[in-house]
Amino acid sequence: MRFRAVTLNMEQDHKRWDVRRELIVAQLGVLKPDMIALNEVCIPRQTARWLQKVARENFGIEYALVQQTRTNSLSEVDGEALLTRFPVVETGNLEYRTHDTVALVARVRVGEQVADIYVTHLYRSVGNDSLRLFQVQQLLGWIDRRDDVPMQIVCGDFNATMDMPSASLMASRLRPTQSEPTAFTPLAGTDGGVSHPEWPRMDRCIDYIWVSPAIEVVASGVCFNQPSAADGTLWPSDHAGVWADLSIG
Repeated sequence: MRFRAVTLNMEQDHKRWDVRRELIVAQLGVLKPDMIALNEVCIPRQTARWLQKVARENFGIEYALVQQTRTNSLSEVDGEALLTRFPVVETGNLEYRTHDTVALVARVRVGEQVADIYVTHLYRSVGNDSLRLFQVQQLLGWIDRRDDVPMQIVCGDFNATMDMPSASLMASRLRPTQSEPTAFTPLAGTDGGVSHPEWPRMDRCIDYIWVSPAIEVVASGVCFNQPSAADGTLWPSDHAGVWADLSIG
């Protein structure tokens, strides 16, 4: 069975969300993914639920929604989410106990088979990779404890390039669907400021869809990577997203 997965860091509701969200919707209508992993959903404005509603109203796509907020004070602000067309069997969450970061998992039925889909967002890109390495160790340990299914898909903003220990450890167990640059777009706020001004634009890959050996990567690439035709500073998000056509069975 073939299906399409997408991951995107939505940058909460920052930097002209009410305008740029229409760019996300437009590409969603082109991609029509079977599952969408979302980082930095805005909890006060329920941006993941809004996207679920628009997908149903605009494209007739019925997604189930799984969400996990970050911990402590960030629980009212930020979270991870998954929209999926597949029936959800169970859900779970992992708290890394570092910088209020979390991961979620949804076990879904894909045709006659079952797969675990993980969504996470690791420690910030300017930070020391040793903390991300610790988070990846925790994530892989959690996956090992859920070893009663043969297929895993792990999505999200890992804030690490493939030459870093944290991403290398992920690659020792799962394979990334692509390595094209995803960070950071020239998305500007109303004041003209861009995210992470200390970094060049679109110079490296830090967002991934990782898959276990039982899943075949048919095709993949970068998405949500085009600005508005009327405004070159308006992009869907400060990250580009990743799409992958996958096959199981």
